[in-house]
Amino acid sequence: MFAIVEAGGRQEKLAPGVLVLVDRLEAEPGAEVTFDKVLLVETDGGEVMTGAPYVGGASVTAVVEAQTKAKKIRVFKMKRRKQYRRTQGHRTEQTRVRVTSINV
Repeated sequence: MFAIVEAGGRQEKLAPGVLVLVDRLEAEPGAEVTFDKVLLVETDGGEVMTGAPYVGGASVTAVVEAQTKAKKIRVFKMKRRKQYRRTQGHRTEQTRVRVTSINV
């Protein structure tokens, strides 16, 4: 059984017991979160339900494990022959969640 949900503007494939990194959610570690924007659900019997755009009445529940940051990316700007160089770093804040159940 798995579901494809919309989380933080991205589509994530979730299954029970899976650990996933999503964009930062305003929740404390140990709190339970619910993803309501379910795009597709495949049940244990192999039945696939798709939404237009979302599957009605379907949700995915997960538990927040930690608030983390992604790897640092470097943003470098340069204009040749003008002595202009700028380096900037950025780390996106993420939330690590463990999926507990898929409700249809």
